[in-house]
Amino acid sequence: MDLIVGTLVLRWYVFAFLACFLVAGAIDLGWRRTLVFGAWVSPLAWLAEFASTRIGVPFGLYHYTGTTRGEELYLANVPLMDSLSFTFLAYAAFCLARVALGQRRPWPIAIAGGLLMMLLDVVIDPIAVRGDRWFLGHIFYYEDGGLYFGVPLSNFVGWVLVGAAGIGGYLWLVREACGRRPELGMALYYAVLAFNLAVTAWIGEWVLLGLGVAVHVTAAAVLYAVHRRPALRPGMESQKA
Repeated sequence: MDLIVGTLVLRWYVFAFLACFLVAGAIDLGWRRTLVFGAWVSPLAWLAEFASTRIGVPFGLYHYTGTTRGEELYLANVPLMDSLSFTFLAYAAFCLARVALGQRRPWPIAIAGGLLMMLLDVVIDPIAVRGDRWFLGHIFYYEDGGLYFGVPLSNFVGWVLVGAAGIGGYLWLVREACGRRPELGMALYYAVLAFNLAVTAWIGEWVLLGLGVAVHVTAAAVLYAVHRRPALRPGMESQKA
């Protein structure tokens, strides 16, 4: 019980976003599908993290320091809050992809969702490796560092793959992509982004902040163009034919 309370207190921001996911998901997908989404994505993310800390696939080789053992829950060597985070990140990206593409075909939504989740990590991971400068703490490190602010490019490839597999697997399980209110999940996407940009500014990483803003402004412009012009959406030509 002490570990559960400690995890809630130490990682309050993760559970705040998780609560938003549960509420938004229940309104959008219904409780059953929301629980299916979480029950599929969280173990998948844990497996990807566990494998990465052993053999470097899919995120690249990294290690958890274990400095918060006794303060928060771990599953093997992976903090529980990490795999839980993937659920709301994947759901938020899933909703944004649905709004932008405006279609129910699973594979374009899964791929777009994976890419959109990776774009969040363009901001998230560089500040996570600097966790000793904010309340995350120094919880992990990449064995060989990386080209992008200490993060290897393989990490971003891994995020696309895990995001696409998480969303695609959910769509395969429920056999449909539609929901009632994806706008709530889209708001969650930008709330997570705003939180991480705020932390980036707080620790004084101004170049990273500028790049993060530029990447997401560009991505928002592309998504808006795709949403406004159906001809740009994947599969539209074949549908017309």
